[in-house]
Amino acid sequence: MHHYMESGLPNVWLTNGFVVKQTSHGEAVAITDVLSLHDVIGKAVAQKPAALTGAEFRFLRKELGLSQDSLGKIIGLSGQAIAIWEKTDHIPLVNDRYLRGLYLETKTGAASLASTIESLNELDHHLYALNMEFQGHWKAGRQQA
Repeated sequence: MHHYMESGLPNVWLTNGFVVKQTSHGEAVAITDVLSLHDVIGKAVAQKPAALTGAEFRFLRKELGLSQDSLGKIIGLSGQAIAIWEKTDHIPLVNDRYLRGLYLETKTGAASLASTIESLNELDHHLYALNMEFQGHWKAGRQQA
């Protein structure tokens, strides 16, 4: 068995699909089809019944190709908030569910959830900007890009 720490997850063990090789620098492990392995790990993590750990949240985020800042922007928070969740294992349930859904939808080929959320966030920001223009009476506000 090989303890696959390269995933960033502490609990992934491979029973096969790898070869141990001797190199001039010592022992090395070659993994067969790493992309497929990460897909299987990601789907298992996204579908597990318990809440995501910080490491699992980070794994899914990275598999989606999102930085902490870019995910934060999508959900309307700072990248620092994402960093804190990943470090402390305290991920709000709604964000746990959102990332799982985003991951599963993206990996099954229909990533409409991400664009829908981004559109809603954009609309929310525009409405917020218009609401900021209310001073005793409603006045048409400028739309921000």
